[in-house]
Amino acid sequence: MQEQNPFKSGYVSIIGEPNVGKSTLLNAVMGEKLAIVTPKPQTTRNRITGILTTDSYQIIFLDTPGVLTPKYRLHNQMVKAAYSAITDADLVLYMIDVNRLNSGIEEKILDELKKAAQQVILVINKIDLIPSPALLPIIADYQEKFPFLEIIPISATLDNGVSQLHESIVKHLPKGPPYFPPDQLSDLPERFFVSETIREQIFLRTNQEIPYASSVVIEEFKERPNGKIYISALLYVERQSQKGILVGKGGRTIKRIGQLARAEIEQFLKTTVFLDLRVSVKADWRRNERKLKDLGYL
Repeated sequence: MQEQNPFKSGYVSIIGEPNVGKSTLLNAVMGEKLAIVTPKPQTTRNRITGILTTDSYQIIFLDTPGVLTPKYRLHNQMVKAAYSAITDADLVLYMIDVNRLNSGIEEKILDELKKAAQQVILVINKIDLIPSPALLPIIADYQEKFPFLEIIPISATLDNGVSQLHESIVKHLPKGPPYFPPDQLSDLPERFFVSETIREQIFLRTNQEIPYASSVVIEEFKERPNGKIYISALLYVERQSQKGILVGKGGRTIKRIGQLARAEIEQFLKTTVFLDLRVSVKADWRRNERKLKDLGYL
């Protein structure tokens, strides 16, 4: 009688610079929207966990903030979260954008990977944006830079190459029991996903400094006797002028953000939601350690 293949499980960190498509990849491999995605860089601020379980394996994906040159204490914390995910992982996916290669940040990331002596798959994203012949020299160049387990070109938005990457991840997973129940998609609370959904709409509906100066805190999250969930959220900005822009003329901007966020939250929670949004000022919170701690970033 043939012996069954042993169960595999492990942590897989997705790292890279801002806006290379890490969150889009997480959502693609999960088949669920767990990470918010916007065209703006630095959308992801926290480590996002996605748990994918089948009969033969469990992958715990760690989507990380983009690695950048820090300007604020918040940036320092984001970079720290990304680098700690390298050492916490059984396998690292280092993701690059074909249109933004060979940056100074890339050298730092490769140095961290070398120091950690990690197993790494290079994921070359957005290949739909370049002609096919241009891909081979890029692959050859990166083969010289680091002993990658594999180099896999993909387009996360078009779901091109994602299944091949998925197979490669499973191949390199260590043997071991599952860490989480089979029906669990993340180890993060519902409140976190609700706050991220609101923040996503701020990123999509406002411009310039407003998305980066904004943070969301869920103050209340409770089910009412009628079954509707009441959610109260406080949206922080750094200056009074930013508050005026986020609220909008006659409250139009904040109202629109609330409408769009509520629709997504209801889909996520699969129930009716009453969403109450308020805007307040927390001066220079991105630079202040105590305020970052208050907002849950430390």
